[in-house]
Amino acid sequence: MIYPLLRPLLFGLEAEQAHQLSIAALETLGRMPRILERMAEYFAVENPALQQTLWGLNFRNPVGLAAGYDKDARATAALPALGFGFVEIGTVTPRAQSGNPRPRVFRYPFSQAIINRMGFPGEGATAVAERLRALPHPHCVPIGINLGKNKDTPLEHAAEDYVFALEVLFPYGDYLTVNVSSPNTPGLRLLQGADALPELLAAVAAANQRLAAEYQRPALPLLLKIAPDLDPEDISAIAQLAKGDQPLVDGFIATNTTIDRPAGHPEYVQAGGLSGMPLRSRANAVIAQLYQDCAGKVPIIGVGGISCAADAYEKIRAGASLLQVYTGLVFKGPELVREILLELPDLFEQDGFCHISAALGTAINVQE
Repeated sequence: MIYPLLRPLLFGLEAEQAHQLSIAALETLGRMPRILERMAEYFAVENPALQQTLWGLNFRNPVGLAAGYDKDARATAALPALGFGFVEIGTVTPRAQSGNPRPRVFRYPFSQAIINRMGFPGEGATAVAERLRALPHPHCVPIGINLGKNKDTPLEHAAEDYVFALEVLFPYGDYLTVNVSSPNTPGLRLLQGADALPELLAAVAAANQRLAAEYQRPALPLLLKIAPDLDPEDISAIAQLAKGDQPLVDGFIATNTTIDRPAGHPEYVQAGGLSGMPLRSRANAVIAQLYQDCAGKVPIIGVGGISCAADAYEKIRAGASLLQVYTGLVFKGPELVREILLELPDLFEQDGFCHISAALGTAINVQE
């Protein structure tokens, strides 16, 4: 397609400027239904081996767009035409905020990595709700809403931020993600602690149930996005939140960006979260531990370092039912989604699997 021709032009721009240009282009395309139909004819891959129903939602394929790209739901109308099986918007904060000072996004083409320290810039929940309200309903693919807190909200009042944003956005999402794992909002990752996290999730879950009754629709599946830098003991403690008669979460997204820096890469001097290929192995390890700790009974969305179908298959075999991409798109373009979807069934078949669910978690041993 055209991306190999556009990439030198986009990479000639500052990283965030190139990102904003792509959002503006997709926002324009979102108002052109005939062009979107033609795009979907090319990018969409229909294969029963890739279709799943999770949390009562139908996923036509397992490859979704990670939060961080379409923060304000400006491109959401057009994104499904690129072949995604689902789209996650945000991170959305209750009030508009500018985020951290620029420059705050740095590309590393040789290692297919990005460092960002965005800090949740966005227009706030009300503006996002207005855009989501304008989309056709039901959505053609599931839309997740990733929620965070405002930078100036004290940690002891963080739950109020998440609940407020949920109240504004509840009618317009298909699932909800609580983001407590970005490294770019001061103190946010402290909410992953054993003392703070259950209380936060309980507040969000209670609001979710209350809103479900108010709107006379099912409560949104509630997912938790976690950091890759947690100790194994912390991951096991978090896995417990999905267990029991009244679990606080319905699934996990593993993982967010990392603050660790791999040895042998002195170029990673910028502060912020590192994503892309250097994150792949660590994200896979977190997925595998969550899958094992939850005995394979809790859906996991795997994200971090997916740049080809083989990377995607690794995450599925580690225990990810669904996948998300973002950094890989920066370096490979939208063709990446189609490439993964076309090649995944062949990888299944080589190992004797006829459906994605049969390959799930086969790289590890699960103990009840």
